[in-house]
Amino acid sequence: MNMSNLAVLLLLAAGASYVQTLTGFALGLLFMGGVGLTGVMPLPDAAVLVGILAIINAAQVLAKGWRDIAMREFVLVIFVSLVFLVVGYWLLGLLLSSSLDWLKLALGAIIVLSSIQLLLKPAPLDQPSRAVSFALFGAIAGIMGGLFSTAGPPLVYHFYRQPLRPAAIRETLVAVFAVNAVLRLLLVAGTGAMPPASFWWGLLCIPVVMAFTALARRYPPPLTPVGLRRVAFCLLFLSGLSLAAPAFLKLFGDFS
Repeated sequence: MNMSNLAVLLLLAAGASYVQTLTGFALGLLFMGGVGLTGVMPLPDAAVLVGILAIINAAQVLAKGWRDIAMREFVLVIFVSLVFLVVGYWLLGLLLSSSLDWLKLALGAIIVLSSIQLLLKPAPLDQPSRAVSFALFGAIAGIMGGLFSTAGPPLVYHFYRQPLRPAAIRETLVAVFAVNAVLRLLLVAGTGAMPPASFWWGLLCIPVVMAFTALARRYPPPLTPVGLRRVAFCLLFLSGLSLAAPAFLKLFGDFS
């Protein structure tokens, strides 16, 4: 990895972590979208880096907050998500063997759909959802996590509808993402797909993420929560569209 690519990677980590702190999610989506657009790192390697960042973030959050984990909801989600994470990782291999454009199209579509979710305000429920709904959202999150280490959007939407304390929602989501990230890293290592030595320079993103997380907490922009969601929507939508549209044209342009 040359210095210019590393600089771009650090800038992407800074921007994604800043937005993540303000909106509650989007680090993985923005980071993966930025990597896909700039090409500073192969997408599978970027997914590994996102997984490492998720584990480090979880260690910081759960060191004090692990008691707030909602165990019923955690158990309902975690086993299903782990099974489908393996399915998602298998799909990643299929897309890689087929064409990089298919990979970019899939990632771009996920980012666009996730950006639209930001505009939807989940209506809180009076009673906890049934077990089958947690399993369904866990399966979707698992596939997304296996593909690109971006399991957040479906679970964030579903959990924030539940009659749970905000701390319980936050800690439970962090715990799910951390366990998923550990399994994904084990899959990468077990299949011999660990990134090359140059990848490890990307770990410099860790202090950048920590610094910009603290910066966002201390110096948030002068925007309302609705304004922040709209800014995040625009960033995600445009990055997803910019990634998916060229790939779509390359794959299907001949049929038009």
